[in-house]
Amino acid sequence: LPASMYTEIQRERPDGGNILTHPDYIDGNPDLIKPKKLLNPVKASKSHQELHRELLMNHKRGLGVESKPELQRVLEHRRRDLLIKQKKEEEEAKKLQSPFEKELLKRHQRLDQLEKEKEKHEDHAPEFIKVKENLRRTSTVTGDEKAA
Repeated sequence: LPASMYTEIQRERPDGGNILTHPDYIDGNPDLIKPKKLLNPVKASKSHQELHRELLMNHKRGLGVESKPELQRVLEHRRRDLLIKQKKEEEEAKKLQSPFEKELLKRHQRLDQLEKEKEKHEDHAPEFIKVKENLRRTSTVTGDEKAA
């Protein structure tokens, strides 16, 4: 059945079964504006053109895409060495910490955490309570000064 439908379509179209219509501007009608091809914004960009030019030059010279300029290789090598050195220093610092220093660090972190929690609770208190606490402090300070 599908083959018979195809043959019927072929009989109906005298132009050989071409579904696409021919554009009107090929006829040479001077009243019509001829369409222009749209520019690709990526290819039109300056950076893309420079990159393409550099790739062509490298290809002509016989350099591979993977090969990098010498300066870039040296800079990457220095960065890598610096990172390795920093990691080694951090590891040595961790090894040199005594159990006493580790315990001090834990206590310091715990105290910082407690202070943060205390500040959070104080921030949520109503303003009149804060003012009252400030008044108590000033009254005790002035009372102590009078006694001295």
